[in-house]
Amino acid sequence: DDVLSKRDQINEVLRTKLDEITENWGGKITRVEIREITPPRDILDSMNRMLSAERTRRAVITESEGARQSAINVAEGQKQSEILKAEGERQAAILRAEGFSEALTRIFQAATGVDQKTMSLQYLETLKALGAGPATKFVIPVEYTRLLEPFIGYLAPGDGGSGSAAPARPSDRPAGGSAAPPSTGRPGPTDTPAV
Repeated sequence: DDVLSKRDQINEVLRTKLDEITENWGGKITRVEIREITPPRDILDSMNRMLSAERTRRAVITESEGARQSAINVAEGQKQSEILKAEGERQAAILRAEGFSEALTRIFQAATGVDQKTMSLQYLETLKALGAGPATKFVIPVEYTRLLEPFIGYLAPGDGGSGSAAPARPSDRPAGGSAAPPSTGRPGPTDTPAV
């Protein structure tokens, strides 16, 4: 290695030595160049093996650096992909929440404009749909019958069908069997609240 790498230094040493020898005869050596060095066969084989090992070492290093950089690039790509995916999911969740909030706001606005008569009409439409079905028995909670009180008042006999008093419900009758005055669902002066 030194012979090959220090060729200029060897040329300079040879020029100096040859110049000393030729100076006695009046000659001046200005330049010496070694063009080729032929080492013995065993040294040449050893040098070839060393060069081959060095090339192999550099190839392995280059390959491992490439694999390392490739792994870094793949990991960076996956990281960016996960970040973008998370940002997309976050934005989708925000949009869903905003849509849900807007829907609730509109439902609330629509519900605040609904009065008792509108609810009663909706209830009658529901009863009509139930009546169109094949079932023969219906269980209607008492709370729903209170929705009909405004209409029942208009249909009650006594004022030509346009009265405002609702007929007595079975729960408003006393236990003795005599009919109690019709109830409007609101406490009157003689009604006492249940305790």
